[in-house]
Amino acid sequence: MGNSLGALSHGGSVASSIIHAIPQHQTNGLSQWGTFQAPTFPHFLQNNPLPFGFPWGQRTAHGSNPYTQVPFTGVTRYYNFTIERGVIAPDGYQKSVILINGQFPGPQIEANWGDMIEVKVHNHITGPEEGTSLHWHGLLQKSSPWMDGVPGVQQCPIAPGASFTYTFQADLYGSSWYHSHYSAQYAGGLLGPMIIYGPSHADYDIDLGPVFLTDWCHAEYFSIIEKVVGNGSDANPAPKTDNNLINGKMNFDCSTVAPGDKTPCTDNAGISQFKFTTGKTHRLRLVNAGAEGMQRFSIDEHTMTVIANDFVPIKPYTTKVVTLGPGQRSDVLVTANVGNSKSAFWMRSNISEICSLSNQGNALAAIYYDKADTTKAPTSTAWDVPDPGTCTNDDLSLTVPYYPIAPSLHPSTTKTMEINWYINSTGNFLWTLDDTSFRADYNNPVLLLANTANMTSSHPTFPDLWNVKDFLKNTTIRVVINNPTFAAHPMHLHGHNMFVLHEGPGDWDGKTITNPQNPQRRDVQIVRPGGHLVWQIDADNPGVWPFHCHIAWHVSAGLYANILERPHDIGVGELEIPGMMEEACRPWAAYTGKAVVEQIDSGL
Repeated sequence: MGNSLGALSHGGSVASSIIHAIPQHQTNGLSQWGTFQAPTFPHFLQNNPLPFGFPWGQRTAHGSNPYTQVPFTGVTRYYNFTIERGVIAPDGYQKSVILINGQFPGPQIEANWGDMIEVKVHNHITGPEEGTSLHWHGLLQKSSPWMDGVPGVQQCPIAPGASFTYTFQADLYGSSWYHSHYSAQYAGGLLGPMIIYGPSHADYDIDLGPVFLTDWCHAEYFSIIEKVVGNGSDANPAPKTDNNLINGKMNFDCSTVAPGDKTPCTDNAGISQFKFTTGKTHRLRLVNAGAEGMQRFSIDEHTMTVIANDFVPIKPYTTKVVTLGPGQRSDVLVTANVGNSKSAFWMRSNISEICSLSNQGNALAAIYYDKADTTKAPTSTAWDVPDPGTCTNDDLSLTVPYYPIAPSLHPSTTKTMEINWYINSTGNFLWTLDDTSFRADYNNPVLLLANTANMTSSHPTFPDLWNVKDFLKNTTIRVVINNPTFAAHPMHLHGHNMFVLHEGPGDWDGKTITNPQNPQRRDVQIVRPGGHLVWQIDADNPGVWPFHCHIAWHVSAGLYANILERPHDIGVGELEIPGMMEEACRPWAAYTGKAVVEQIDSGL
């Protein structure tokens, strides 16, 4: 089924579901994503100074280095998030989830490039209580490495009943998302979109905003993790997801619910709907916000022009299918020039059956031109583009950054790491990166320990389970990842856009670099099964930066390392870690002093 874009065969049931069987508040809480009431988005926010007509002044996509010429707008965008449990049915199957301000997906964060963003987070999770945190995926945090949002690494978790305020700069521009980094919480619904407006290098008329592609499990995330890292007959290190959602919506065939499962389930819960304006070009901000599934996104009879990958504008190229691993984003332009103003088409996102695990991986949404009848299902035909089965992103020769940067061909250090797995002495399945399976200590963040070591003029030492890779004073760092395992891994590096020098089957030959004068840069890159990935960074961002697989089950089982960058500069000068970070650990310490935290996985 998943090998063909047109594989979804139950068209009749989909057609009958265009009129949703249950209301939006039951499927998605207070969210309007996936409805005609969802907002469109501007080219930039205008409630701020506009030097030379733009918030970022005279900076351009082709003429301004996005890493060294970040504007300081003097504007702060304020958000207030309350995190608590709720019961919704995104695909008709009712389940307990974790919501932000009562919404799934969560509310959007918007800012202009160079703005400051302040988010006050209140942890109201009960029944049972859990810690939490929020990670601002893809932002560099160059002036605030303590605000990256990874518990046990840069902060203590936000304790139940406590609040924490994140403050950071929108230091890159494009499309991204935020999500919990506490255990696999984001697989339980704790996520939302983030749009940073910046210079444009491709013309479009209408910004339709985020298109979230999210595999979906009917079991609660904690029970899945128990089996992922479990032992004995109940263990399941490779769980299958139950469905696939576009902007938090899809139908589910309730007749397939397991015998004895009395959970309320409603057929034809409803799919997401989008409006296209005839003759206009639309920007879609694709985000794979799923736990495991590799998504293959397409729109029937429409080609897409890819203009950005992650937070990196690229030279536009045209394709019929965009492949995204968990954590990855692509901005695409689509022109409504097929058929006429009464036309309607299917939007599809299929989880690769070859590369991922899903019981029902084919998601649909409906696109309606201006005068189309929105009570009727589209009758369009999918592109005939078989899954190549390589479990990779588009070829690196296609994905060329718009602003060129040439990496050093002679890095000051090179580190090789291997991805693998093993069964430990108690029979638990664990993933390893460079022979270590990571485990966080929520009460002792790595960054704060590195800072304390600097204050006492000693070199920091860390427990082996923290998997810290100390790169000392090296100025350029090259990492070779070998993946002899059966699975693809979308590898995410915090704090950087890595130069993706090469990827392919087998081992790297040690010399071949794709586009050596201007290789792809992004923050997530898939390493194929039985393959390799070579990436490189300039060590220009002192801190402790997570490097991990973005499959929730894999990082929960330890596929994670900490990149310790320029430890001698942590906590020094402008990077002096504010006292509020130590203070934020006090509520967590008080909570863990009276409650047992059931950390059954890596913690992340």
